[in-house]
Amino acid sequence: MQEIQDYLQYLGTHRNLSPKTIESYERDLIQFWEFAQEQLEILERPQTAASIDKYLVRDYLAYLTIEGYARSSIARILSAIRGFSRYLYKREVISVDFGISVHAPRQESRLPDVMTIDEIEQFLSRNVPGSTPALQGRNQAIFEVLYATGIRVSELVGLDLDDVDLSNQFIRVMGKGQKERIVPIGEYALTSVETYCSQYRQELTEPWETALFVNSRGHRLTTRGVQYILDTYAEHLHIHKNISPHTFRHSFATHLLDNGADLRSVQELLGHASLSTTQIYTRISKGHLKSVYNKAHPRA
Repeated sequence: MQEIQDYLQYLGTHRNLSPKTIESYERDLIQFWEFAQEQLEILERPQTAASIDKYLVRDYLAYLTIEGYARSSIARILSAIRGFSRYLYKREVISVDFGISVHAPRQESRLPDVMTIDEIEQFLSRNVPGSTPALQGRNQAIFEVLYATGIRVSELVGLDLDDVDLSNQFIRVMGKGQKERIVPIGEYALTSVETYCSQYRQELTEPWETALFVNSRGHRLTTRGVQYILDTYAEHLHIHKNISPHTFRHSFATHLLDNGADLRSVQELLGHASLSTTQIYTRISKGHLKSVYNKAHPRA
């Protein structure tokens, strides 16, 4: 469908969305259009965007529910459909915005997993798994950077050598929508990164490689590679939680708030465009306070 390709091009050039996000939009919209084509054929209506209405969109959401899609996935798909519909309406491809009056399913209220300080210490203090000292040094630096900065795993693997400023104690991060931000990094993480770069990194890769973190073959480490490292280490430590790079990010934000950091500062550090996205961590922090109260107060 040409309109989908036009919309994807618009997202890249005007909305500055990342290639990964655009791929997700493309996948969701193509699946929706395939469903719409089948339904329009049954209804004996032209297989064009102008034939789509809100009832067809609702039928698609019902179909996704029957197929077992999570509510969060359905909400994401509906968001893509709404954006596409709005784009078509503004360009007068369709006369009625078919996505405007369709509501997303209510989302489950889920708090992200957070590691305790003791669990964080296990990751940062114990012997790090790795088949060689070089890989162990790299893994230690990865864990330290994830917890010290709260950056996303995509931002971590995107770091280049010249993104780390050891003298001024910050890293330059390219976030969502190609938005650059400067993130401070603590002394423990800096020391770990400096040790990795000076003692181990040259054993893993060639001088021309720009990536900060590389795999055992000398190429830039991937997000999947980072998750594999974390899985291996969590199993080694017998930590029975679903530990992901995002768990470090959640823990970073929650521990800052628990120790008195203000919400605006945490928002800037995380690179959130909206303060409401950061506010979920206040719920976690309050939950921690309640837990402490219940354990410590004699008449709780």
